[in-house]
Amino acid sequence: MKLIINNSSMQPIYEQIVAQIKAAIMKGELKEEEMLPSVRSLAKELKVSALTVKKAYDALEEEGFVLTVHGKGSFVTCANQELMMEEKRKEVEADLELAIRKGRSCGMSNQDIADIFMIILED
Repeated sequence: MKLIINNSSMQPIYEQIVAQIKAAIMKGELKEEEMLPSVRSLAKELKVSALTVKKAYDALEEEGFVLTVHGKGSFVTCANQELMMEEKRKEVEADLELAIRKGRSCGMSNQDIADIFMIILED
């Protein structure tokens, strides 16, 4: 598993880890029941604190993407396609909200924005 940490990003490192692991799961790069690297080995590989990786794994577990079995490791559990689709919906919603805000900030009306949206949908 190849993760890239951007130390100059405003996004906390654990959130970068969470986002990249979720993306790998959703793309099918990480399969159900596949074991993630141990907290210590991933921390060493990324040159970050083990507590940072643990926080990321805990967040993934809380969201239902990973199951941690004490003494055995953390495993991908996300066979739940509905959960993955909901995650994608949230991303699309955030992107659309950003586009609408950009349109409004430069004086576009709701109708102008809707017209552009319909043109794009027709492509």
